[in-house]
Amino acid sequence: MAISFREWREDDDLALIQLWGDPETGEAAHFRSVLRPSANEPWSRCIVAEDDGVPVAAGVVYETSLHPDRLWAYIEVARDNRRAGLGSTLLGMLRKEAENAPSGVTKLRAKVSPDTPGAAFAAAAGMEPIQRSRAVIVEPGKLKLPVFEDHGPQLEEAATGSVELTRAVADFYNAVHDWDRADMGIGRAQQMLLHEATGASGAVVLRDKPKHEGGKIAAFAVSYTSERTDAPADVLLGWDTALEETEAEAAVESLLAMLAYQYPVQLEVDDSMTALVRVLEPLLAAGAARQDGADTLIVSS
Repeated sequence: MAISFREWREDDDLALIQLWGDPETGEAAHFRSVLRPSANEPWSRCIVAEDDGVPVAAGVVYETSLHPDRLWAYIEVARDNRRAGLGSTLLGMLRKEAENAPSGVTKLRAKVSPDTPGAAFAAAAGMEPIQRSRAVIVEPGKLKLPVFEDHGPQLEEAATGSVELTRAVADFYNAVHDWDRADMGIGRAQQMLLHEATGASGAVVLRDKPKHEGGKIAAFAVSYTSERTDAPADVLLGWDTALEETEAEAAVESLLAMLAYQYPVQLEVDDSMTALVRVLEPLLAAGAARQDGADTLIVSS
C-alpha cells in the first residue's frame, strides 16, 4: 500500500462516492457536500488520500461565520482502508492546516452518531460531546388544547418576512447556542431560516396578549412543509428565552398543542432547548411522541 496525500480536485467526489457507497449516517450525507477544493473565502482546506493513485479517503476543515469559535471538521475513509491510521493522519494534517485559519481559531468540532465508527474515532482523538440533538415526532391530538381569552395569549399567523418574527428567531437561536456561540443576526436569520429558499412556507406566533394591547411574541413556529399530509410537518419551534421557565414551558406547550392538533409535527431538539425538552420528555415517556432515528452528537476537542 502506497499512500499519498494531495489537495481535493473537482472530480474527486465521483471517484470517492463509487468507492464509499451510500453514506452510513445522516451526518456523512451532509458533510460529503462540503468536500470541495480548498479556498480562502470562506476559508477551507480539503485533503485527499490516495492508495496507489486511487482516492480512498478525504478530510476537510473549514470556518463558518455563524459559529465563529470552532472549525468544522469531517473525515471519511473507505471501509477497506480503515484501522490503518489513515484517519488519524488526515486529522493531524487538518489540525496543522487549522493553525493557519484566518480567524485564529484552531478548536475543532464534528457531528457523529453514537456507537458508530465515527463516534469511536472522535473519542480516540480526544473529542468529547458538547451537545446532543434529536428529531422528535409529536403525534396528533396528544396535548390538551389551550383556551385563549380576550385579553390573554393570542395565536396569529405571521409573515416569514416579518421583522418582528425574524428578530425573535435570531434571538432564540443565539440564546440556545450559548454552548457554541452563535452570531445569528436579523439578516442571517432571514436568509438561513425564513427565506422561501430554505423551504419556510409559513409561520404562526403566540403572543402573551393581543397585539393591539402591546402583546409580544412568547413563542413561534416556522413550518418547512408546504402541505398538510399524514407525514410529520417539519417545524422550527422557538420561544422568548427571556421568559421565566414556567412561562416559557406554558407558551411552548400551548403552541405545540395547536400545531399537533390534527397532524403530526417533527421537531429538531437540542438539549439546550430546555423549555421544549421539558415539554417533550413526558410525551416521549407516555408514547405520545417518539424519536425519529438516532441521536446526533456534536463533539469538540
